[in-house]
Amino acid sequence: MGISVDRLPGHVGIIMDGNGRWAEARGLDRSLGHEAGERALFDVVEGALEAGLRYLSVYAFSTENWSRPPSEVAFLLGFNRRLLRQRRDYMVERGVRMRRLGRRDPVPGDVLEEFDAAEEATRGNDRLALQVCFNYGGRAELEDAAARGSIPAHLYAPDLPDVDLLIRTSGEKRLSNFLLWQSAYAELYFTEMLWPDFSRAALFEALRDYAARRRRFGGLDEPGEGEPR
Repeated sequence: MGISVDRLPGHVGIIMDGNGRWAEARGLDRSLGHEAGERALFDVVEGALEAGLRYLSVYAFSTENWSRPPSEVAFLLGFNRRLLRQRRDYMVERGVRMRRLGRRDPVPGDVLEEFDAAEEATRGNDRLALQVCFNYGGRAELEDAAARGSIPAHLYAPDLPDVDLLIRTSGEKRLSNFLLWQSAYAELYFTEMLWPDFSRAALFEALRDYAARRRRFGGLDEPGEGEPR
């Protein structure tokens, strides 16, 4: 990959956008786009492991996605339930710790059970922390945290570090309510590539782009400075 460890982002967030458009462009049912998106996700997980990333957060189902056609919502719920069951052993073997971020209601109980089982099975893993944002919304997270007290202390995963690099596929250039608190100083990377076409090679390209940037956090460069922070 050609990037030194000190230039890697500690936490990468990805808005996985474009599954439906990928399928429609090929005359396929949208469900086949989601299946292709799963293959892309786990190729990217392999890339994250290869690169030595510590945290990867992906936007799988937003609080707004309930407004999609009922048939597509039903497919996504069942699809994620099956995916979690089928990929649980893979995550255990690869040292991936999985956590779900998001509200539990109104996610069906059988889907939550698979998420809970995957979290429990991978709890001791420490190669890569994979946060699956499911029934997640950044505003909802802030509302829930504020209702309980201090926002930083009551986020869904208070120990999660800030996002360093936020990637969005499909050519859209907006955050879409994803990890709003954690992405306050994230470097943004947008690509025209639809999510099912994204791969570990595309991830490495985004990491190289990040490594070439200077992060100032509102300050100024110091003489000789230039390493990403």
